[in-house]
Amino acid sequence: MTKSIHILLYVLLLSAPSLALAQDEEPRKPEEVYRYAVYDTGDALEVDWAIDEGYYLYRNKLSFESATDGFEITQVRLPQGMPHEDEFFGKQQVYRENFYVSIPYRVADERPGTIDLVIKSQGCWDGGLCYPPQIWTEKVELKQPSQQKLDLTTVGQTGSLGGLGDSEFVPVDEAFRPILIPIDGNTVEVTFEVLDGYYLYKDKISVNVVSDNVQLGKLDLPQGKLKYDEFFGESEVYFDDVFATLPLARATPEAMDLELEVNFQGCAEGGLCYPPTTRVVSTTLPEATTVTDLAALPDRDVPVSEQAKLAQVITQSSIWVTIGVFFVAGLALALTPCVLPMIPILSGIIAGEGENVSPSRGFFLAFIYVMGMALVYTAAGVAAAAAGLQLQATFNQPWVLILFSGLFVVLAIGMFGAFDLQMPSSIQSKLATVSGNQKSGTAIGAFVMGALSALVVTACVAPALIAALTVMAQSGDMLRGGTALFAMSLGMGAPLLAVGAAQGQLLPKAGPWMVAVKGAFGFMFLGLAVWMLSRILPGGVTLALWAVLVFMSGVFMGGLTSLGPDSSIAQKLGKGFGLLAILYGLLLFLGSLSGGTNPLKPLAAVSFGGGMMAVEEHHLEFQRIKTVADLDREIEAAAAAGKTAMLDFYADWCVSCIEMEEYTFTDAGVQAALADTVVLQADVTANDDQDQELLQRFGVFGPPTIIFFGTDGQQRHGYEVVGFMKATDFADHVNQAFGS
Repeated sequence: MTKSIHILLYVLLLSAPSLALAQDEEPRKPEEVYRYAVYDTGDALEVDWAIDEGYYLYRNKLSFESATDGFEITQVRLPQGMPHEDEFFGKQQVYRENFYVSIPYRVADERPGTIDLVIKSQGCWDGGLCYPPQIWTEKVELKQPSQQKLDLTTVGQTGSLGGLGDSEFVPVDEAFRPILIPIDGNTVEVTFEVLDGYYLYKDKISVNVVSDNVQLGKLDLPQGKLKYDEFFGESEVYFDDVFATLPLARATPEAMDLELEVNFQGCAEGGLCYPPTTRVVSTTLPEATTVTDLAALPDRDVPVSEQAKLAQVITQSSIWVTIGVFFVAGLALALTPCVLPMIPILSGIIAGEGENVSPSRGFFLAFIYVMGMALVYTAAGVAAAAAGLQLQATFNQPWVLILFSGLFVVLAIGMFGAFDLQMPSSIQSKLATVSGNQKSGTAIGAFVMGALSALVVTACVAPALIAALTVMAQSGDMLRGGTALFAMSLGMGAPLLAVGAAQGQLLPKAGPWMVAVKGAFGFMFLGLAVWMLSRILPGGVTLALWAVLVFMSGVFMGGLTSLGPDSSIAQKLGKGFGLLAILYGLLLFLGSLSGGTNPLKPLAAVSFGGGMMAVEEHHLEFQRIKTVADLDREIEAAAAAGKTAMLDFYADWCVSCIEMEEYTFTDAGVQAALADTVVLQADVTANDDQDQELLQRFGVFGPPTIIFFGTDGQQRHGYEVVGFMKATDFADHVNQAFGS
């Protein structure tokens, strides 16, 4: 009769009292206290451990390797351990008594009869001894297609367990066999074959996704029968085969392989209850006719991120709904720090038109400017998605930022009256002949400046942008994704139309006021140049540039001029505000010399009599990582310590990243929410191969993107944060992500 590994291990523990550790004994050999049995289920090895009382194994020291050619271990999923802290390794997760490990595998060619499994482990004795790392090699007999029963003659660390006698119970994989069957591209059937004389508990059945680009709906289990047993009391159980349907949400409609982790527990009517069991089952899904709406799945527990919802709008809604939703999303971005710099650029263009600018002319120039920005921004997004490029990093290369900062400096010099920025007269004459408009050169200039302003907008990463890029990258639907991106661009530029019309109405028509207005816009252009260079320059250098700019603007306003009895109110106001600007510029310069970097708090690092003039905000102490291996190591360490983890993608040229650093991560509520969390940060400023690999690991298009991991080391899908988020909202989001 077939022998049961589980029962034999229990018998081994219960019927051999000489193996139980008395507290006053010396520690025994590791092979005596850490015992295991290995057997093959057909597509995975199962290692059942039995650890004597008073001993434990470290979770992060346990690993398995194949020593047989052609036999490959695919992925080992260790169960959760118990929190533990000792003098040897600090806070860890450990295993005591009994636990089970499933080891899926692949066979390259011909299935071997036996394989060698290398088991590495390390454990300790509660009495104060820690064993050195152990390496054991176990020869395991593999099931062959013709085998129906498990042969136990080869299991066990120290020899055969076959002499303990026959058992009337079969192994768990013979009693309950999970099978995955595709019904269509968006639905699978989870089936359990239940052996006669055995039953499954309904409330112990659950599934988790292993494959990428798939999320699960609610597992629709049939009604069972009520049964009262000695293990769980009155429960709903299945005595016969179980057939349950499971809806799926897929990122792409193409045919794909699906792997699910199936959890279950059952008993034998003869009086044995098996421990909770996990098996990985797989199938191939056919092509799906539609991409399922994640939010429409019944009773979903997994949230859907904002960018995923917007991606669903693109793929599932009508084109007009998509345009409307993304236009509104663009409006929401219009007043962010990433888009606001376009206002002085457009205003400078209109001011450079001269004194005869009507509201209609201002609106026309604004419209041309917005179209230039929207068309180039959309084209860049489509090209980046098609080529798999990082849109932000592409447009934030140092040489690009320096080139366009120089352009803004040239525009500023033109505003100061050093020269007139206009196209050659020969080209203007030809354009005038075609259009009959003597100001065609200005319109073309507005379009070109709008196109260049697309560079400014790339500093923003927002859910709407990520949604459009995701759809284009994953589905290849450039038309719908590009349309959404264009609508979002128009939304970002829509307020500029009002700016253009209003400026055409409010700008002075002639006289010294126009000179002053042009000078003001000249300083705005210089400010844009400094702002763009701040993405690549050290903070102290940037602060010094702001100091010079603010100081000179104060001089321009008349802060150092003398006032006479007949001075006008405007001159007096200019003197007062100019003097304030000069003083602020001096403070900025002093702050840059003392190591300051924040223009809003230039003297935060200045010491007066041993005290700080300003209280420095407490920033999060991020642990920097560079590679995928770094990330895996830190996530594993956090899980072993029973902690959650957060990964922040950051770059020096990312405006929203700086906002998160200054206004969100310094908040006491946010830091309290992250008190038991390991905070990791990946600086992808360089955008090198290692950065690209890390970004592609999670399908991230650019910073700021924040990803959360639970205490089990698994990513909390649906809780990703893209773009800037206010401190109170972020603290609430963290609590939801970690279930606190």
